[in-house]
Amino acid sequence: MYEAVIFDNDGVLLELTGMPPHYEGAREAFAAVGVDDPDGEDVEAMSLGVTVPKLQRVCERYGLDPETFWRARDRALARRQQAEMRAGRKQPYDDIGYLAALDRPLGVVSSNQHATVEFAFDFFDLDRHFETVYGRPPTVESLRRKKPAPYYLEQALADLGTRDALYVGDSETDVQAAHAAGIDAAFVRRSHRADTELSVTPDYEVEGLGAVAELVAGRSASD
Repeated sequence: MYEAVIFDNDGVLLELTGMPPHYEGAREAFAAVGVDDPDGEDVEAMSLGVTVPKLQRVCERYGLDPETFWRARDRALARRQQAEMRAGRKQPYDDIGYLAALDRPLGVVSSNQHATVEFAFDFFDLDRHFETVYGRPPTVESLRRKKPAPYYLEQALADLGTRDALYVGDSETDVQAAHAAGIDAAFVRRSHRADTELSVTPDYEVEGLGAVAELVAGRSASD
């Protein structure tokens, strides 16, 4: 049986953040480093799915230090997402209660800011379910280490003291990170992923956390 289950956060445990806060956070970051009228394409590029090469190109265009800008960007976006939670626009999914049915150590590995994940778990009283939680620190190096790299997943596995774990996510990078770490992956097809075509093959596809609980319980019974 799986000795532990590790989850992605956004799109799995909590609802996705809408795009406006991402754009607003990126604009706020530019303003914080003295760029009052950034190009719209650069705002979009720094809003979501940022890579180190993309960050370096944008910072070079404006003469910015990547580390300084990235700290400003992550802090701004964390504040925006925290505001979304306080306003009730970003909440746990309705099936979050199934976490209690998973009678084994649980963890979280997210590519969102650690400050955002930490706030969410305290605000929604979710931290009691998890033995280890990883989000990204506000550093450029964290972009190199985020999924699909297995770095943070490896850290969580070490904390949990097992290699026999299932990783539950809602993106190709989640599946890739799990397999790179040598563990199984479950792909969650919530409504925002209902029509997603994958170029990688997860070990399981499920519709939500209830199905994850059934999967883990069924595998335990068969072991």
